[in-house]
Amino acid sequence: MRIEVLVDVKTTLGEGPLWDVAEQRLYFIDSFDGRVFRCTHDGREIRAWDVPGKIGSMALRQNGGAVVALENGFHLLDFESGDVELIHDPENDNPNNRLNDGKVDKRGRFIAGSMDTMEEGPNGSLYRLDPDLSVHVLDTGIIVSNGPCWSPDGSVFYFTDTWTGEIWAYDYDQETGAVSNRRTFTKVDGSKGGAADGSTVDSEGCVWNALVYDGRLVRYTPDGEIEREIAMPVKKVTSVMFGGPDLDVLYVTSMAKPPLPRFPGDGVLRGSLFAIHDLGITGVPEPRFAG
Repeated sequence: MRIEVLVDVKTTLGEGPLWDVAEQRLYFIDSFDGRVFRCTHDGREIRAWDVPGKIGSMALRQNGGAVVALENGFHLLDFESGDVELIHDPENDNPNNRLNDGKVDKRGRFIAGSMDTMEEGPNGSLYRLDPDLSVHVLDTGIIVSNGPCWSPDGSVFYFTDTWTGEIWAYDYDQETGAVSNRRTFTKVDGSKGGAADGSTVDSEGCVWNALVYDGRLVRYTPDGEIEREIAMPVKKVTSVMFGGPDLDVLYVTSMAKPPLPRFPGDGVLRGSLFAIHDLGITGVPEPRFAG
């Protein structure tokens, strides 16, 4: 196993690594600075787009451009012009919330949740943005939405409210996009101050999760048992995604500056985008948003 710094742009809050198989490019975001980045599998040809506000997540669209979850709702981003168009703001009556982590299911729906910006109150919700651009509530009472991903067959949806100390699993209806039967997939070891952040699922059905503020990546079996842990060079790792030409490189984002004073700082590699090689494991292709 080999860990390298792929891109060092010192993202204030790096998040959401997204490998697109069709384009053979890696996307990632800076949530606090409101930027979308793109590069090759080996960190070259870096391009960036500014968005008007904090960004929680993004997904590429089947017909070009992207859907982005900004602090003030779901938007469409045109990569050619840089224009951003509002679709819907589901929480325009709650100025203390913003949209956060999101992913696309096998049918092209974008699932993203919101969070309390002070990371204290259960004021957030989990939303589904359908290809017809309608928005539906899937769950409520969430402090910080994070880690959405699916089992390889799409029947199980994984999700975490970061400060509950748990990663949850839901039954996922691929026909309707509905979730049901929420249960505890695994309890997270927060003894060193870490908490569950971004996740992905590999081709063997195991869940990878970034333990933010603890500097560890954890791989859980489909039964929720810890299979391995990887210690990272920085504490504030935020999310993970397999990519590269063979889907065998694990990309890891991190943050340069903690969002609140109570969280720890990091060394000179803070805010870097990392690549982990030679794991002997592959990921699964990420779908595009069908809207």
